[in-house]
Amino acid sequence: MFYVYVLQDCEKLDRFYIGYSSDLKRRFEEHNSGNSHSTRGRRWRLVYYEAYLLKEAAIKRERVLKGDGRTRRHLMDRIHAMLSEQGAIEPFNGGEWQTGE
Repeated sequence: MFYVYVLQDCEKLDRFYIGYSSDLKRRFEEHNSGNSHSTRGRRWRLVYYEAYLLKEAAIKRERVLKGDGRTRRHLMDRIHAMLSEQGAIEPFNGGEWQTGE
């Protein structure tokens, strides 16, 4: 399986990161241990993921989310609604993005 995931910064709740991986648990640990250049120095929590059978499909979805503002906004609106219900997010401003893997 391959995963496209969204992480939320634990301090700045309006900051998010999108990535993909074949090992979601390992990759999440890398983000929080400082072994990822794009997310170093921050604590992250996993707020969303999608599973794909093919690596190519996961890569394509990640690229669409990173490159197409409308698609990303649609997903972030869904994530924001879910997080708001849980009281886990500050007022939404569209989010700041960290990119790369």
